Amino acid sequence: MKDKDTLLQNAGINTRLSHIGNSPSDFHGFVNPPVVHASTVLFPNARTMETRDQKYTYGTRGTPTTDALCEAIDALEGSAGTIIVPSGLAALTVPFLAFLSAGDHALIVDSVYGPTRIFCDTMLQRLGVEIEYYDPLVGAGIEQLIKPTTKLVHTEAPGSNTFEMQDISAISTAAHRHGCVVTMDNTWATPIYFRPLDHGVDISIHAATKYPAGHSDILMGTVSANAAHWDQLREANIQLGICGAPDDAYQVLRGLRTMGVRLERHQESALAIAQWLEGRKDVARVLHPALPSFPSHELWKRDFKGSSGIFSFVLAAGSPDKYKAKAHAFLDALRIFGLGYSWGGFESLAVHVYLGDRRITKAPTEGPVLRLQIGLEDVADIKADIEKGLAAAKEA
Repeated sequence: MKDKDTLLQNAGINTRLSHIGNSPSDFHGFVNPPVVHASTVLFPNARTMETRDQKYTYGTRGTPTTDALCEAIDALEGSAGTIIVPSGLAALTVPFLAFLSAGDHALIVDSVYGPTRIFCDTMLQRLGVEIEYYDPLVGAGIEQLIKPTTKLVHTEAPGSNTFEMQDISAISTAAHRHGCVVTMDNTWATPIYFRPLDHGVDISIHAATKYPAGHSDILMGTVSANAAHWDQLREANIQLGICGAPDDAYQVLRGLRTMGVRLERHQESALAIAQWLEGRKDVARVLHPALPSFPSHELWKRDFKGSSGIFSFVLAAGSPDKYKAKAHAFLDALRIFGLGYSWGGFESLAVHVYLGDRRITKAPTEGPVLRLQIGLEDVADIKADIEKGLAAAKEA
């Protein structure tokens, strides 16, 4: 196995995805690890039970199935350890609870995933944590916002719905000068296209619901930590009693095998659609960081190895009182696109973006923002469906 591990360190991403997180020799030669359903784990004697001196002690603390997924994610992230939790939102809330206490101050990027904002504004504030939102483009200027009580800086790149890029390395460097923990929601890029820990982040967070699972039927989150923060994250997770189910872990591990080739297709199709939309008069702006026209494109180009299948565009809608009607007309005319809040699966999805909760960054003013998840369908068919939506919006 050591020879194989050494080989995989220098192998291509699809080779690695095909072989990480499995050890056939441990399971009688079967390629995939078994699904171990467990709550109770037995001990051979009272002394072992007292000291818990065996690998598995209780179902919430891991099984061979969940460990296989955690090992695969660690291999991708370069992390000291990974926990799996039942959803992407749980993957965000667990590290916040692990590293924040009453009286602490947390800096949260203003382009943050909406449910994360709700958690911060409700539960964290109720627990006595001071929340402050900051401009995603602040970069090293984050240092001016850090207080003596600041304990955590949360980042997300690109930002939810409007896709602003952040200078993760500069933010991490500034935050670490003041002893802050840096967390990052990296769901958009996955560790294939961006590895947060390589850029100074302490805790890398993913909704494995999206590209790792890839088939719109699993809810799961992963949280990966560097060595300095792994013990505290792991201990908090145990105290909270939050764990991922073995069946779901198996499905995510299975999804990882094809994530590389799926992401290539998502990236190629999404860029083709984004470039096509950019040339249309009925589209005011396209919000995709891999487009040279995007304001923070250079940051994406410097740090990221690729782009995924989700981006937004601003519909040219004229009067603000028509924004909602035109957005709804666009969505209701779609047939290949489903109307759904998730993304990362095989199918195309669309949603009218809500930006009314922003504190610092302003919503585009030219029209409503529509977010597209470009699936694995043929580009010509996706374009034809969007054409129907744009035609309907024009008439609304």
